[in-house]
Amino acid sequence: MTSKVTYTGNLRTTCEHIASGNQFITDAPLDNNGLGQAFSPTDTVATALASCMLTVMGIKAKSWDATLDGAYAEVVKHMTSDPRRISKIEIEMHMPAGFAEKQRVILENSARTCPVLYSIHPDIEKRINFHWS
Repeated sequence: MTSKVTYTGNLRTTCEHIASGNQFITDAPLDNNGLGQAFSPTDTVATALASCMLTVMGIKAKSWDATLDGAYAEVVKHMTSDPRRISKIEIEMHMPAGFAEKQRVILENSARTCPVLYSIHPDIEKRINFHWS
């Protein structure tokens, strides 16, 4: 088992990673009858994309004995209705200095082949921009 998700009431869940015991909560968003006090389930999808991209880039950088320390992503998730779903994910990737142009291209290509990106429905628009220091 990968995780256990428990409904705790008031449109909230507690999500536990079985191997580590780490937990986080989700709330329904304010615009969908929720408290909006935590990530919504759709927020976690958009956030997982950025996390996955940074992770695979980090793996590639590590193979060069380099680090992505300090890199971060700003994520914006857009919703649509009828049916209610994610319509667009925008990610601004802020990357550290110290990488040659060829390495930057390889890292960006690595990010664009992360498993989460391949798992998100093709109807969801993805706008990803890289900003190198």
